[in-house]
Amino acid sequence: MALKMTNREVNGVSVVALDGRIVLGEESNALREKVKSLLAEGRKKIVLNMDNITFIDSAGLGTLVAAHHSAKSQGASLRLCHLGSKFQEVLQITKLLTVFEVFNTEAEAVASFK
Repeated sequence: MALKMTNREVNGVSVVALDGRIVLGEESNALREKVKSLLAEGRKKIVLNMDNITFIDSAGLGTLVAAHHSAKSQGASLRLCHLGSKFQEVLQITKLLTVFEVFNTEAEAVASFK
């Protein structure tokens, strides 16, 4: 199942709603390209809404980390919201919760940029 991404603007923040799986291959590449293009457009505030992510593998985690680093290196900020309990657990086990700024709701994530 391909990863669907819906991008919209909320108070000057680019919100990308993700739907599907973030796995090795096409899905990871699509997400990487999406973040790259937002950064290229000069977007400095990006929120990834993980509400409809059904599965993420190690490559998917790697993609998120890479996206976070490329955002940071360009003076931008990448935040995550709506992590399911499973995904939250994965980030906790891998110690990636300390890397990402994570919020329960999209509204909190958007508001955190103010």
